[in-house]
Amino acid sequence: MAEAVRIAVFGAAGKMGSAIVRAIAETPAARLVAAVERPDFPSLGADASRLAGLAEGGVRVQAERPGRGAADVWIDFSAPGVAVANASAAAQAGAALVLGTTGLSGQDKDAIASAAKKIPVVLAPNMSVGVNVMLLLVADAARALGSAYDIEIVETHHRAKRDAPSGTALRLAEAVAEATGRDLGKSARYERHGEIGPRTADEIGIQTVRGGDVVGDHTVFFLGQGDRIEITHRASSREALARGAVRAALWLHGRAPGFFDMRDVLGLR
Repeated sequence: MAEAVRIAVFGAAGKMGSAIVRAIAETPAARLVAAVERPDFPSLGADASRLAGLAEGGVRVQAERPGRGAADVWIDFSAPGVAVANASAAAQAGAALVLGTTGLSGQDKDAIASAAKKIPVVLAPNMSVGVNVMLLLVADAARALGSAYDIEIVETHHRAKRDAPSGTALRLAEAVAEATGRDLGKSARYERHGEIGPRTADEIGIQTVRGGDVVGDHTVFFLGQGDRIEITHRASSREALARGAVRAALWLHGRAPGFFDMRDVLGLR
């Protein structure tokens, strides 16, 4: 029987990190070996499994990154400000990296791509299987419907989310742009206010709603003359995203260096 993949979780005591700790606990092929939090985290030294609502597991929350050979895969859902540093540290430690942090800049992504020359990296704004199937459906619909339908994307998240639009909404917009041959930098429309004139056929609207405790809702509208199509994904908990992240970690273990996303993990390319 193969040994379990040893996983370190960054941002381990946050809502998403705790869900990942629970997902690891329910996955026989995975084992939590490190739980990392920011240096000023008030519960450093606490048992990570207990913080996630499980029985004590023996892994304490720490501020230090694992050393070389201590973990096979790092899963990072921390913050944009440390994602690049974590990617560089993972490359130095020889650990594969699953990165779900959103709000990354183009420069951040370039730096992470550099790390992927040394280690295998999965970067995805949303790791749920459902959202990644949605990306395929949206791209197929955009190609089939063509310019006769206007495309708008609306995303809703909890009031504490810091970045907008969500990484998933931006990935949906990229899928639409790729499928229809548009330049997203020129076609994206992030807000409308005042006397804006009629909508152009080339626009891809991306609108943001924030409030309450919504985990994540995304809808892509295809608006035609006389009918419309709506493709929606609603996350009722973070568990689906956490299970996707662990699935990505298991897939990534033992692979050669490279830059991947969830389409690779799920065999959807």
